[in-house]
Amino acid sequence: MAISTGGGGGETPMSDINTTPLVDVMLVLLIIFLIAIPVAIQTIEKLKLPVMPSSESKDKVENLLLTVSTTDAAGLSAGDPGFAGASRNGECRVYFNNTTPVDSRELYDQAFERLDSIVQAAGGPEALMENPESIPQVHIRGDVEAPWRCVAGTIYNVQAAGYPTVGFISNPVDPNG
Repeated sequence: MAISTGGGGGETPMSDINTTPLVDVMLVLLIIFLIAIPVAIQTIEKLKLPVMPSSESKDKVENLLLTVSTTDAAGLSAGDPGFAGASRNGECRVYFNNTTPVDSRELYDQAFERLDSIVQAAGGPEALMENPESIPQVHIRGDVEAPWRCVAGTIYNVQAAGYPTVGFISNPVDPNG
């Protein structure tokens, strides 16, 4: 590596680029992404989805994804360490976009705000109704052990918030077995 001391009688300006700030910025961005990526892709583990025939859906970014489960026998939620699986007698747990646990009121409020922002971005309800396929849907991933009261309460809240279509996500049937 060469170092320019500026001596030697020459009056030529130094034209080398100082890369130290660039490297500092890149290292900071690398650290931020290393911390942010695992948080962004977090999902609920140990969820047993029902197995049934299903067809391919055309997912849109605007679709709302909800996960419905319950606490286990010890009272732990699906995101907690040591969660043993949903219990039929457990308390209902709903996860907004698979990550954020919400209660009934928060589910209604967040679903309403999300749908309202989508309608406003489309230019109002009339503009959205001109193309019915652009209306967002709700997709529910329900644990096999989650009681119907939890799923029905979730459906009620999102339909009250204005979502007209609610569907369910399941594991497809294995065609070979």
